[in-house]
Amino acid sequence: MQYSAKVMDHFENPRNVGVLEDANAIGEVGNPRCGDIMKITMRINEETDVVEDINFQTFGCGAAIAVSSILTEMVKGKTLEDALKVGNTDVVSELDGLPAVKVHCSVLGEEGVAAAAKYYYERHPEKTPPASLAEKIARLAALDVHEEGS
Repeated sequence: MQYSAKVMDHFENPRNVGVLEDANAIGEVGNPRCGDIMKITMRINEETDVVEDINFQTFGCGAAIAVSSILTEMVKGKTLEDALKVGNTDVVSELDGLPAVKVHCSVLGEEGVAAAAKYYYERHPEKTPPASLAEKIARLAALDVHEEGS
């Protein structure tokens, strides 16, 4: 399996690894078929809804770790609404591609951000989540990207 130089860099030198102790948005997602598990912790500015910091912990293959790493760089500094617009194809493109059997890892990243956003909005009932959040959660739930052996 051939990985891009960017995938290898983010696998060998992952950015933003760990758990934010002062996180107010937490998302934990997993793929029971391949065993990848990702935990995203974010600190969201409660006045502006900007992702001020984001870290990850991922148990999984090199592609899952690379996806987690680059995703944190892509999301940090964005509003939560804009962070939700970062899709798995954006992540794959930013990594200069992933082998077809590893694309499911990019979906895991998208699911992690959506789960963290859901956590945040559930704890801030005074805020109205963007319509895209419910749409994204429903769309991701309907996908069957976690195939056997992937």
